[in-house]
Amino acid sequence: MAGQLLLVDDEPGLRQAVQAYLEEDGFTVHVASNAREGWDMLQRLSPDLVISDIMMPQVDGYQFLKQLREDPRFEALPVIFLTARGMTSDRISGYNAGCDAYLSKPFDPDELVAIVTSILERRAAASKAAAGEGEEIDIADLAKQMAEIKAMLTQRSGIVQSPSPIKIDFTPREQSVLELVAQGLMNKEIARRLETSVRNVEKYVSRLFTKTGTNSRTELVRYALEHGLAN
Repeated sequence: MAGQLLLVDDEPGLRQAVQAYLEEDGFTVHVASNAREGWDMLQRLSPDLVISDIMMPQVDGYQFLKQLREDPRFEALPVIFLTARGMTSDRISGYNAGCDAYLSKPFDPDELVAIVTSILERRAAASKAAAGEGEEIDIADLAKQMAEIKAMLTQRSGIVQSPSPIKIDFTPREQSVLELVAQGLMNKEIARRLETSVRNVEKYVSRLFTKTGTNSRTELVRYALEHGLAN
């Protein structure tokens, strides 16, 4: 699928090679030679995904990602780290910082294309589901989901809670969105509570679907209640 990408890397040769390869696959790629230039470009563009090096002068990839995550406009923007630092501890640091994927140099360009495509397709599908815009989800279906959620909340004591089989690392904002979804709030109401955009809420709900392996708000709330992930 096509999409708007922002590539931030201080190596001219790699930057040009990655840009050319991605553009061959139909993506529109904007490039920046450092994080500050990348930040300036973000003010003018609305990319669907950012690919960033970690080891850059002045502002490194971690600082750049932190800046993105602290800005309501970019807090849910997918970010792929593309870096020579490939130790397990480096990858863990990247994911803990909030990146969506981590690819070590040298890498197979086809793998990068596959990762970009997968993230964008998954986000698009999940965003539609989160917004109630999927082919199988209409207003009546969404209303039914919300009715089921409210019914679950009134029967909370009847839901057997079991320990989560894996530890799910939600970001503070993801946890806040999960709590509000579990209260039966719609995206517009959640956006008002968290003082963010509806689009960002949709992206956070999409992330929650992905992390919990669920496909609807009803499934998400039941999963959260069963595993003690929401109060």
